[in-house]
Amino acid sequence: MQTSNKMTDRRIVRSKEALKQALLSLLSKKSFSSISITEIVELANYNRGTFYTHYDNKEALLDDILTPLMEDLVASFRAPYGEVDVFHIDELPANAVKIFDHIHQNAGVYTSLFKSDVLPLVRDKMFSALKQIALEDLDYPSEELNHELLIIYNMHALIGLVFHWIENNFQYPVPYMRDQLVLMINWRPRSVRTQIKRTDLT
Repeated sequence: MQTSNKMTDRRIVRSKEALKQALLSLLSKKSFSSISITEIVELANYNRGTFYTHYDNKEALLDDILTPLMEDLVASFRAPYGEVDVFHIDELPANAVKIFDHIHQNAGVYTSLFKSDVLPLVRDKMFSALKQIALEDLDYPSEELNHELLIIYNMHALIGLVFHWIENNFQYPVPYMRDQLVLMINWRPRSVRTQIKRTDLT
C-alpha cells in the first residue's frame, strides 16, 4: 500500500511539474490572457481531466508557480540574519547575501515571467513579500526616520536592482552582485559637489 501511495504521489508531482513548465514555456511566447488550458495540457502531454484534478483554472496554476517562488525569495532575503540574535547591517559579509543566488537558481522561471504580461503581478508579489518580512524582522534605531517609509524605499531599491539584473540577462555574476549590494548598503557620500552650468542668454 505504501509503495502504491508513493507512486501516486510521484505521478502527481510529475504531472503538476509538467503543467507548470508548459505554462512557463507558453508565457515566454505569448500573453497569459491569451493562453488556453488546451494549449497547456497539449504541451505538457496530458489531458484536461488531469489539469482539473489539480487546478480549478490557469490562474491557480500560475499561483502554484509563484507561491513557492516567493517563499524561497523570502528565505533568501532572511538568510543573512535568520539565525542570529542581533544583526548589524554594516557588518554584513557579501557571501551571506543569498537573494541573487535564489534569482539565478530560478533564472528560467524569472526570465519566462519577465517576458509575459504577468510581470506587474510578479513585481507586486515580490514587493509585498519582502516588505512584509522586513517590517516584521528589521528594526532601525532611529527616531527621526519613519520605519515603514524606509523599508518601502529600500525594498523598491532592491527589487529595482534585481529587475535590472534579470532584464539584462544576468550580465554580472552572482558574487559581483553580492559585493555591489553590500557596497551600496554601506556607501555614504563624503561630500556633494554640485556644478551649475549657466547659459548666457544675453
